[in-house]
Amino acid sequence: MNIHAVGAIYKFEFMRWVRTLTQSILAPVISTALYFVVFGSAIGSRMSAVDGISYAAFIVPGLTMLSILTQSISNASFGIYIPKWSGTIYELLSAPVSWIEVVIGYVGAAATKSILLGLIILITARLFVSYEIMHPLWMLVFLVLTATTFSLFGFIIGIWADGFEKLQIIPLLVVTPLTFLGGSFYTVSMLPKAWQAVSLFNPVVYLVSGFRWSFYGTADVDVRISLGMTLLFMGLCFAVIWWIFRTGYRLKA
Repeated sequence: MNIHAVGAIYKFEFMRWVRTLTQSILAPVISTALYFVVFGSAIGSRMSAVDGISYAAFIVPGLTMLSILTQSISNASFGIYIPKWSGTIYELLSAPVSWIEVVIGYVGAAATKSILLGLIILITARLFVSYEIMHPLWMLVFLVLTATTFSLFGFIIGIWADGFEKLQIIPLLVVTPLTFLGGSFYTVSMLPKAWQAVSLFNPVVYLVSGFRWSFYGTADVDVRISLGMTLLFMGLCFAVIWWIFRTGYRLKA
């Protein structure tokens, strides 16, 4: 393992995020705060408790997960797309650095950014609502796994995209709708039986359910299934990235 190469890639990517701190941190935090104001205070005060939890507290894990998913994909996709766009990726490919070291550097930096953002959002949520974390260790596990998995997914999108506009297609048209329909603002048990069955085909349901379980001990699906589905998606992303570097797909002219 070339630790110096991994460290150089990681540091470069992380410092790029630091240089745009206002856009990277302030914008997602303000957006999430608006969700708490609208859904937590305005609408939540008129809704009954969900599984014995106030609605404002119930949506905390879902809103945190929404930000983590979108930011993980955005950070990782832009991180690898910029070298493709500028042509510097050929220097990286010709360097004595393995594909796994490249992935660790880029994905590690993107996941770190998302984890820090998630923790900041949880701290911000305290200003609007009181909530508890029943299983803090498992909360961190799901936070890290989700950030890493979707950073890998974003890395794939960054390689696949051949234009800046394509970087936003999948996050906007696929990931965001799946997140809203994945139980971020409601529990799947509220849906009719037919729609409950359909929801189980949405991978975000397992992420949100497992993350919410770590807070309140309640979940739409068994936490072991949530963990297994997260690890399965991570494995699939690793397999796709391995194939990309093995074949040179969208990496070589």
